[in-house]
Amino acid sequence: MGIQLPRWVWIGAGSLACIAGMVNVVGFLGFEHQAVTHLTGTTSLLGAAITQGDTRASWHLVGVALSFFMGATVSGLIIQDSTLQLGRRYGVVLAIEAGLLASAVPLFESGHIAGALLAAAACGLQNAMASTYSGSLIRTSHLTGLFTDIGIAAGHALRGMQIPRRRVALCLLVICAFLLGGITGAWLFSFLGYRTLYIPATLTGVTGIAYTLYRQRQLWLAKGH
Repeated sequence: MGIQLPRWVWIGAGSLACIAGMVNVVGFLGFEHQAVTHLTGTTSLLGAAITQGDTRASWHLVGVALSFFMGATVSGLIIQDSTLQLGRRYGVVLAIEAGLLASAVPLFESGHIAGALLAAAACGLQNAMASTYSGSLIRTSHLTGLFTDIGIAAGHALRGMQIPRRRVALCLLVICAFLLGGITGAWLFSFLGYRTLYIPATLTGVTGIAYTLYRQRQLWLAKGH
């Protein structure tokens, strides 16, 4: 038993997780040393900043959270459904994400907070786009839920219960791809600095083009050509 996933979902999930890993490590290594692909740590830091009376940091963190939220909102407006399905306008969302990441580079290099805001918006777009498939959550910009799912499956296995093997495989794929993205991003950052973000921007654009071509091919075949 387990979810049945077409090849394009596996490839897309792995590619987007790798991209998110690269973006996040640049955020950590950059001038603010802050994650941009998820909001758990951001919210914790916001609580600490408010307690310490650090107004600048508080507004910065609020801006990152709102940017992520706005990215997810735009994704919802474009795609209009949280369930992954071939034929929806994921290519448009990926093109916007690529543009946001590329635009963030000069802002990061000038030390402007807008760089982090654009990167966070790009991650919000991506995370909202890759939400569910066949009732299974697919998150490519953070890993907490994936580790939780694997832990639950391990507990079930120890009890002799049946486990969703494909779900576990998907979780492992996303985790490994995110880690690979982080390793690659950290290595490239030592040479390229913030220009490292041009690479995930390019990869996002290529993924979007590949998806669009695949979708058009499937539609062409469905028409009986």
